[in-house]
This record gives sequence, structure tokens and C-alpha cells, in this order.
Amino acid sequence: MSDCHFLVPGALERPTGGSRYDREIVRGLRQQGLAVAVSELPGRFPQGDETARAAINAALEPLPDQATVVVDGLVLGGLPEIFARHARRLRLHALIHHPLSDESGIDAALGRRLLDRETEAVAQARCVITTSGFTAHRLRELGIHQGAVEVIEPGCSPQPLATGSPDGVPTLLCVAALSPRKAQHVLLDALWRIADRRWHCRLAGPADLDPPYAAAVHEKRNALGLAGRVEIAGALDAERLDAAYRTADLFVLPSRYEGYGMVINEAMAYGLPVLTTTGGALATTLPADAGLAVRPDDTTALADALQRLLDDHALRQSLVEGAQRARRRLAGWTPAIQRFMALLDRGNDA
Repeated sequence: MSDCHFLVPGALERPTGGSRYDREIVRGLRQQGLAVAVSELPGRFPQGDETARAAINAALEPLPDQATVVVDGLVLGGLPEIFARHARRLRLHALIHHPLSDESGIDAALGRRLLDRETEAVAQARCVITTSGFTAHRLRELGIHQGAVEVIEPGCSPQPLATGSPDGVPTLLCVAALSPRKAQHVLLDALWRIADRRWHCRLAGPADLDPPYAAAVHEKRNALGLAGRVEIAGALDAERLDAAYRTADLFVLPSRYEGYGMVINEAMAYGLPVLTTTGGALATTLPADAGLAVRPDDTTALADALQRLLDDHALRQSLVEGAQRARRRLAGWTPAIQRFMALLDRGNDA
């Protein structure tokens, strides 16, 4: 098999779900003996500034004809004209985590522009890969891509069961980049409504993807008087993230929308019950017996669900048992790697 080239936005080690997916696929392909080159592209994505344009061209121009190139959707979607220059001679594979126009916090005009440009960009790809059936459906629904889609869901392996907070105060864990789509501001409002209960909340995730929003989350926490109860921990390395999961009692993800929601499986890998929303693929990612799901942006519903989970020990224990059953069904990354390998083999034989 010829070499495979991945184009990713920024560092492959970025602590985001999309980068985690890319990283695990690259690692798995290399373990299978494939020589995988990764171009970690500087610049603004998906908007695509001059730095991004130059970086993409610099990555693609030296590649030989018929080279296999997997392009993360954040890189591909905003710059169709760049990829059009190379599409005929290269085997471009689009890896879409979620449609760009579904991102929260963008105005209608930018959403339309991103939709038009992503539709044009995806048309340059010989193969379209999504990380969930929901995203595949969404591509068709938005008119981005009506052809065949390869759905390769992320993997996850069982971890040691969480033991809960060592001090007996229920610890709520949210693992997500601070961004409008992850809706930490909604979680803060919900926590303020149940301030009379015993709890501690840890927000773990990078703050540099949307600095103004991250600053607003800090300010809101302080204004609500929750500085002593809500820890904004920033991005955690693997060891500290593992410790955060192990010492949590409940996982909370208040996202407005997810193309899959990898952290839901990661929480269940530790046997943690989950409280999330029905935004995007989350409506189908969480097993019904492993957690509760409320409407996105519904502060009252989120607060009520948090209160139920804190007050009703029997309910929480039932969901713990459901999460542990889901944990036993987790398949790891091997199936995803095997499907990716088979896909690349078919592409090279075409």
C-alpha cells in the first residue's frame, strides 16, 4: 500500500474530540505497518486565512500523483478552491466530524457561506467518511453530499471503574473545550439553581479555541458566586484526565450539538452515569439506561435533572449499572482501524 497523508488543523495532539479521533486513527494505521505522514497545518480553520492556504499548498504540492490524502473536515470545508487544484491527481478522502454550518455561535450569513463552501469542497473528494450515522444523514439533509458515505465510528476501551469523590461530595465532571457549542454557560446557570445541594463541578478542556467565550465562562462563574465550587481546570494531560474520570460521580455534557460525542463513551468506559442533551448525535449516542438527556439550552430541564441525580440515590445507582453494562460493550479502536485500512485498500485498488 502506498503512503497515506493526513491533513489536520493545528497540532495532532490538540485536546479536542476531532483531534483525538484523527490521532487514534493515525496511530492505529501506523501500528498496522502503514507509513502515515501527518501535516499539522497552521492558520485559521475553517475560515481559511492566507497562512492556512499556503500551508495546504505546501503540504499537497510535493505529493506524487495518486497519493492518498485524508483531509480533516475543518481543513477541507473552508477552502474548496485550494483542493480543486489538486483533486484530479490526488486521492482525496474527506473526514467529516460534523458540518461546519452546524457550529454554534456563528451568524446566519457565515453559516450559509460555510455551507456553500463545504458543499463545493466535499465534491472534490473521492471518498467521504463521517464519524457517525447522524453526520452522514446530516450531510444529505443539508445537500452537502448525496453519494455514498463511509461511517467509521470512534472506538473506546473500558477503563478502571470510577471510585467517586474521595471526600464524599458528589463531583460532576464536564470534559469539553470552552466554546458556545459545548454550552458551559448553560451548565453554570443550572448549577446556580441547585446551589443548595452538595456538589463540586470540574470543567476540563482547552480554553484557547474561543478565548472570548472562555473569559465569559470565568466571569459568569464568579458572578454567580460559584468560584469555590466550579473548578475551571483547563486542558488536562492523559494522566490528570484519567484521575478526573476516576474521582468523578457523574459526567455532564451540556452541548447544543455533537457530531458524535466521544466523551460520552469515555465516561461510560469508567462506569460513570451521564447527563447530556439531545443535541445532534447525542440523541442516539447515550444508551437510555446509562444516563439522562434533556433538550439543549434548557437550563430548567438541566437543573431539574441534576437535582434528581443528586437527590435520588436509587436512580443514580441504576444509571451507574447501565453505564457499566455499556462499558462491557465497548469495542476499542480496532474495528475503526480495520475499517479505515479496508477503505484505503479499496481506494488504492480503484
